[in-house]
Amino acid sequence: MGERAGGPRVAALVGPYLSGKTTLLEALLFAAEAIHRRGTQKDQTTVGDSAPEARARQMSTEINPAHATYLGDRWFFLDCPGSVELTTEAQTALLAADVAVVVCEAVPDRVLALSPLLKFLDDRQIPHMIFVNKVDQTSARVSEVLAALQSISARPLVLRQVPLPGPDNTIAGYIDLVSERAYRYQPGKASDLIKLPDAMATTKQESRASLVEKLADFDDKLLEQLLEDVEPSKDEIYGQLTQDLRRDLIVPVFLGSASLDHGVRRLWKALRHETPAAAATAERLGVGGGDGAVVQVFKTYNPPHAGKLSLVRVWRGAVSEGAMLDGVRVGGVLRLQGAAAEKLPGGANAGEIAALARLEGVATGAVLATGPAPKLPHTVPPSPVFGLAVTAEKRSDDVKLTGAIQKLIEEDPTLSLEQNPELQELVLWGQGDIHLQIALDRLRHKFNLAVQARRPQIPYRETIRKGTALHSRFKRQSGGHGQFADIQIEIKPLPRGGGFAFIDAVVGGAIPRNYIPAVEEGIKEYLRHGPFGCPVVDVSVKLVTGQFHAVDSSDQAFKTAARQAMSEALPNCDPVLLEPIHRVEISVPNAFTSRVQRIVSARRGHILGYDAKADWTGWDVVATDMPLTEMHDLIIELRSATLGTGTFTHRFDRLQELTGKLAEKVLAARTGEAAQ
Repeated sequence: MGERAGGPRVAALVGPYLSGKTTLLEALLFAAEAIHRRGTQKDQTTVGDSAPEARARQMSTEINPAHATYLGDRWFFLDCPGSVELTTEAQTALLAADVAVVVCEAVPDRVLALSPLLKFLDDRQIPHMIFVNKVDQTSARVSEVLAALQSISARPLVLRQVPLPGPDNTIAGYIDLVSERAYRYQPGKASDLIKLPDAMATTKQESRASLVEKLADFDDKLLEQLLEDVEPSKDEIYGQLTQDLRRDLIVPVFLGSASLDHGVRRLWKALRHETPAAAATAERLGVGGGDGAVVQVFKTYNPPHAGKLSLVRVWRGAVSEGAMLDGVRVGGVLRLQGAAAEKLPGGANAGEIAALARLEGVATGAVLATGPAPKLPHTVPPSPVFGLAVTAEKRSDDVKLTGAIQKLIEEDPTLSLEQNPELQELVLWGQGDIHLQIALDRLRHKFNLAVQARRPQIPYRETIRKGTALHSRFKRQSGGHGQFADIQIEIKPLPRGGGFAFIDAVVGGAIPRNYIPAVEEGIKEYLRHGPFGCPVVDVSVKLVTGQFHAVDSSDQAFKTAARQAMSEALPNCDPVLLEPIHRVEISVPNAFTSRVQRIVSARRGHILGYDAKADWTGWDVVATDMPLTEMHDLIIELRSATLGTGTFTHRFDRLQELTGKLAEKVLAARTGEAAQ
């Protein structure tokens, strides 16, 4: 066997939604006797997924930490959400782990959904193994699943087991390709060692030869033995497997069914013997050696009725209650088992996962140290792709709402808040509808805030297509000083993007200089809400001449005359609605490029072209222009059409005229909103 690493280690369980990660965590904890009864998501009795929003959806909505001791080794597990909308949450956990266990279903057609995850692991050289789950529920051949996985992995996959067929197309057990032993599954306990079936001898031999050939690519001695037809010893193979996994050269693949406990103890065995030590991971990240404590915050919790908790990996040294890290005092050190917390009077040591209490002002991703803090890899929140305008159901909660959302952003940096004064909206942005619905549920459960959400408004503009000239006089007499202002203006359209221009062409003192700024201010006031009720852009207004009264004229009179002139003139300038157009770049596996083009066309988008995505084998980037109003639920349709893999970035590009029935529909909706 490979030499076993000492000290505490961390494994992250990652994979798509419904692949069975939380069930696998329960099975691992049960096998290690860390729990005495396996929970289920259906019964809401699992160690993880204890939050109300997780149990309501029967899915992980945030990192669930757990710990166990197995055959004397101390382990920490991070059960990660599988929803593509919560990908960054899983990525932060992976950066804190010694090894990743990628959980997937034995369905070749769904394997492509793993592509972004495997690329993340490959790019960052994070050792990982694959656990093909639910092998009892599929008719697909293992070879088909393995081929599909290999097509999206930059590392060679090494199959460690072949299944033993049972009655009625079931899987009765497995053959371990290194030990060359056969085992029959026993629900809830270790598998039974059985005699290798004669009918499986050829399959075993071919699969084992393939395993050795892949390992020989990374070891000259093994290659020499292979060329000389010398059978390497089992210890040599185990040693090479361990070395290659720790160097992230290969990806071992295991089979099983977490719900039936099949293959779970074999996975435990691989984790114990092949996962690199915490010190090796720290060395890989550049934290090895040196004095003092170094911790990295990879998750923040704000539990209801309790203080802030920062989940950290201790990379070096030890941390205890009262310790000072970068000038911040540690309020307490706890160990989490799902939602349950126990205080650690002795603190936490290198390699461990711990929750530090009351690290005020410390954000997720922060690296804290008793000395100079090293730089560590961290995730960068992706651009938001879905937004909802939110309001508190009770007006008295309006101020409380902003503070509560900031707490959510502290827990989940992929959320962001936009305050739009023009549209008088508070828009919560995130990675999809499920992501934001989870956030709204947390506002209710954690902060007792009931929130209403709706589609955000579109910041339409309007402009004119022809010019005009107008003479406007404002005169009012009501005892004492009256009000008098007389102006003549010329209005012309400007090129798109021209903004607003005010031209003072008054000569001969027809209007005193001190009143001219008031005319400009009155014009600008009107342009905030043009004939259609939208801000007016790309307009030039020239003040030609006018008249004044020595007693009755004032700044206010000239401002009023200017507003009056604009309100009379602009409806005669052929006003037209403008809608924002965004430049959108959609990233998808090239198998879905044609689908994306149809989606874009159906949303009034204009395809500018597509090209291979840099550093992504088999992916395309489709460049398009698309109206902002068509983009609200684009991410939902895109993911639905691409096994959850599609995503996009966007930026404002220009304003474009909107006419005909579409413009009429927008104006009718705005009129209806204004009437409410």
